[in-house]
Amino acid sequence: MSVILLLIGVLVVIAFLLVIVFNRFVKNRNIVKDAWSNIDVALKRRYDLIPNLVETVKGYAAHEKTTLESVINARNAAMAVPSDDINAKIKAENQLQQTLRSIFALGEAYPDLKANAGFLDLQQKLNEIEENLERSRRYYNGTVRENNTYGESFPGVLFAGMFSYQHFDYFETEEASRENVKVSFN
Repeated sequence: MSVILLLIGVLVVIAFLLVIVFNRFVKNRNIVKDAWSNIDVALKRRYDLIPNLVETVKGYAAHEKTTLESVINARNAAMAVPSDDINAKIKAENQLQQTLRSIFALGEAYPDLKANAGFLDLQQKLNEIEENLERSRRYYNGTVRENNTYGESFPGVLFAGMFSYQHFDYFETEEASRENVKVSFN
């Protein structure tokens, strides 16, 4: 009789621990998705501003057609990635970030454009969005760190497969986007 009670007690403890581990996986995944939704909102605002920025620049830098087209193409590619495919979205956003830097370099190359009130207003709004994105990225990366650490360490690693653990990528800047953008008129 005491063996049966001991066995039942052990099973209850194991079940309780499994519930705790499962709930931690669910909590971490939901926090990461919540953090991503903050980024997604800022990205939507960025997508809405980009066409206005491109149209403003077009009037001043008509011969920069390839630069402007690459910005629009990168925006459209980033918008086409489903927002629930976080890892693919990060890659597309890094590409868009790189092309946006080239359009701001055009502002430096054209003094009339740089003085245009519409361009300055759009640039200011985009800068605000980028600052908001930076804060959101830091928060997102912190939640990803928590999620990934728990899923890859004990006891989470024992149950990761059983509880459909999802590894998330960090939202980091690609090496190419850290380089200075150069505009050439050759």
